[in-house]
Amino acid sequence: MALLEVKNLTTYYEILRGYVRAVEGVTFSVEKKEALGLAGESGCGKTTIALSLLRILPSSGRIMDGEIIIDNVNVVKLNEDKMRKDIRWKKISLVFQGAMNAMNPVYQVGEQIVEAIKIHESHVSKKEAHERAEKLFELVGLEPSRLSNYPFEFSGGMRQRAMIAMAIACNPALLIADEPGTALDVIVQTQVMKLLSELKEKLNMSMIMITHDLSLIADTCEKTAIMYAGHIVEFGDTISVFKKNLHPYTQGLVSSFPSIEGERSRIIAIPGSPPDLLDPPSGCRFHPRCPYAMTICRKERPPLIDVFKDHFVACHLIKMQEEKK
Repeated sequence: MALLEVKNLTTYYEILRGYVRAVEGVTFSVEKKEALGLAGESGCGKTTIALSLLRILPSSGRIMDGEIIIDNVNVVKLNEDKMRKDIRWKKISLVFQGAMNAMNPVYQVGEQIVEAIKIHESHVSKKEAHERAEKLFELVGLEPSRLSNYPFEFSGGMRQRAMIAMAIACNPALLIADEPGTALDVIVQTQVMKLLSELKEKLNMSMIMITHDLSLIADTCEKTAIMYAGHIVEFGDTISVFKKNLHPYTQGLVSSFPSIEGERSRIIAIPGSPPDLLDPPSGCRFHPRCPYAMTICRKERPPLIDVFKDHFVACHLIKMQEEKK
């Protein structure tokens, strides 16, 4: 049975001009000890999904529909007190995007980790929380003595490791890493990704990796979900999604990454720009940029259909091809 099941999740942001339809009808699952990569262009709704799972959307955000079920509990229906005590940091935890600005600059790093532990586990004493913070620092490759330092005394990679330590402080079942390589150089990014993979195995966690970099997903995730304009357009086993991708957007996304193996080939760009989610296109949201767009694509949103074993695609063209078989 899946650790996390997201069913028909729909999240909007209310602004003066109307609703920004950031995430609409999103369905996916994450098994225990499994890593899922969530990929797509900036603004496609990846971070909104993460914030929705933890129910920490900004004041303008609204979960309009859907279910978020973790360990048989639908967190959409829980009150704020239950979310804080039972779900956040205990069941689902988040490594925020941009570790450079994620910590309070006027508090010591250790104080912030201890506070996170105390908030979510009120029975733990301050001494016990500090001892746990020391072990967490050792686990992520930092000297425990650095707990007394302030965030500005840490490098970008050290801050990212400290954020990971804070995120795993309450032994969550699911860790969400939102763009963990942001603002880091390639070497430090590789170290952070290796650390996340090692912690996932060591602590038996599930993980959702949010990124626009497909190479990171290929290295770390068993499953991959490709998002476009608030919809999941392809979902399945990572190797299958990379090698047997069927949706035109996924094909364009994968082919836009150069390969150092095989014959040299021209990188294929996806024409046009992502749509305005305040007034998105009707039907399939990718149809204005799709070379295979048909009349039905402009009128009806394609369902997510099972094409291969556990490989789902939302495309009218693929649906028609499957029906002809």
